[in-house]
Amino acid sequence: MKPLTTPSGPATQAADTAVTVDFSATRGAPTYRASGTLYGMAEHGALPPESFYRDIKWKFMRAGGAQLDSPGGWVAGAYDRRWNSTLAQYKSTRALGGTFVILPHDLWGADGTTSPTFPGDNGDWSRFDAFYDRLLADAKAVGMTDIQWDIWNEPDYSSFWDRPQDQYLEMWKRAHQRIRAAFPGAVIVGASTAGRPSAEGGGPWWNTYLDYVKANDVEPDTYSWHDLPGDPVADADAVHAKLAARSMTTSRPFQVNEYAADTEQNPGRGGWYISRLERAGADGLRANWAWGADLHDFAAALLTRTGGQYLPLGEWFLYRYYGSQTGTIVNLTPGTNTDGVATKDNSARNAKILLGSNGDTGNVTVDLERLDTTSVAENGRVRAIVQRIPNNGGGAVTGPVTVSDRTLTVSGNSASVIVPWADAADGYTVTLLPPSNTTASTVAVAQHSGQCLADTNLGTDDATQGATWV
Repeated sequence: MKPLTTPSGPATQAADTAVTVDFSATRGAPTYRASGTLYGMAEHGALPPESFYRDIKWKFMRAGGAQLDSPGGWVAGAYDRRWNSTLAQYKSTRALGGTFVILPHDLWGADGTTSPTFPGDNGDWSRFDAFYDRLLADAKAVGMTDIQWDIWNEPDYSSFWDRPQDQYLEMWKRAHQRIRAAFPGAVIVGASTAGRPSAEGGGPWWNTYLDYVKANDVEPDTYSWHDLPGDPVADADAVHAKLAARSMTTSRPFQVNEYAADTEQNPGRGGWYISRLERAGADGLRANWAWGADLHDFAAALLTRTGGQYLPLGEWFLYRYYGSQTGTIVNLTPGTNTDGVATKDNSARNAKILLGSNGDTGNVTVDLERLDTTSVAENGRVRAIVQRIPNNGGGAVTGPVTVSDRTLTVSGNSASVIVPWADAADGYTVTLLPPSNTTASTVAVAQHSGQCLADTNLGTDDATQGATWV
């Protein structure tokens, strides 16, 4: 979360490519690791309506009361409002089955709305110690034993840490030790840098950080960074290499806890980030570029609102499709600037492929291999439904648009389908069904009590029936 925008990724260009799905190579059940958000929930935790979260199999919320009061937080003498919001959003996250990631730096007041005193200024740690006395006591009082502690956001970015790195490292050690003493089983997350570990500029910062946490026995339980923009696969490889070079364990989880620049938040690029996070084995939380009250609304720009009525944007439907992928993940070989997530659910008799673009357009050929290991091939044929998830200029949409719905001939346990990718900002999906399943249902967006409520059965009942939606 920054008050400034960041550059976009590669420019759109025409480039035909191909992806290959091997349904015989399985990678375990879907965990929806990319379905998380930075903020996006109302200060009181009750909005947007919970159906918008449940339908996308939402997993993570990262928050700490940012931008409430300006200046706000501990150093401004305005801690209570931020804590109360954090608690309300934590309770809502738990009720939705998600994991809450707390942001102490926002509760402290280092959120870009002011230039606060930083922990350890002039060698004085008394205010920092008092802050952690209060924060840890508050967390204990409400039983926050299941949260993740993201000690400080973007310590390599001056709006959030305007001091030398060695002062940050001392703060990290003190916070790590205090959290671990209070909650021995706590999950501690870091370093949550703005700079990518694989980038030339981010490399030296990360090298110093890793050397320090190893020497002082204060490693995070989960390594984290931001891709704004970036490639989770390249960064995960870089962190693995840095850890291995220091004989540090490489088995700890990774978390890209802000992904997608503001210009990248569309169905096409969102699908690419989801795919790269799945490929990297990293959890992901969608970045939030809103400011003020809007930061605490709209599910991190997946929704819009007309009056009191919430409406989904195109990217929300992409996440909904992601949440409907059940069964087991199968291997997908990416194409040039095109990647995806593929699943098969033999009990539900469907296979689903979510596709994302890193800026390219052109025909994408989806090669379907080893269809004999699925339940969708029937008498040498398979039904393939290609749908486009429109970006619509970032405005509200009513749902995916069916591009083609046809029966393919299976030869040598293989078939192929072409996706005509005209606009890189749009996303695409390919749903495979047995030809005998001719059902196609339209899942309407129902309006109730002035709110737009999505069909909460989409990822379960419809998938079991083999239905599709537009």
